[in-house]
Amino acid sequence: MKLTEIQDLIKFVSKSGVSEVELETKEIKIVIRTPKNAPIVMQAAPVMSAPVNQAQPVNTPVATPVSENKTPAVNTASDDSKYVTIKSPMIGTFYRSAGPDKPSFVNVGDEISAGKPVCIIEAMKLFNEIESDIKGKIVKVLVNDATPVEYDQPLFLVDPS
Repeated sequence: MKLTEIQDLIKFVSKSGVSEVELETKEIKIVIRTPKNAPIVMQAAPVMSAPVNQAQPVNTPVATPVSENKTPAVNTASDDSKYVTIKSPMIGTFYRSAGPDKPSFVNVGDEISAGKPVCIIEAMKLFNEIESDIKGKIVKVLVNDATPVEYDQPLFLVDPS
């Protein structure tokens, strides 16, 4: 499947209002899920089928590779428990600003409100602006600029008071 076909599929899903689409061919499996009020999340994994012999059942499950989380563990001390964490809604590359010559969306000490962009996550050449869903003050940035992030990985600590 070509990248343009995948992009067309994403555009179709976003316009149609469908919450989930699965597409599977011999080479690739694509699952697109769109939760309410969230950017499109796309997961793709190659399909790997096991050779069938007489000892195996006909309906052998398909194995998909699991990526290893190589990000360092966040040290959550007792004083961090009062903070709210903004997490990554998708897998991709984390960017603190809209471009190399642009200022960061947020810095430590900045006041944010719900709906304010805090970063960009790039996935498959699509740049997704990530917005805050809480009001508060940025206490800590947990990810370096231009580094890969996993789904649900903590990005920022926010003091909601």
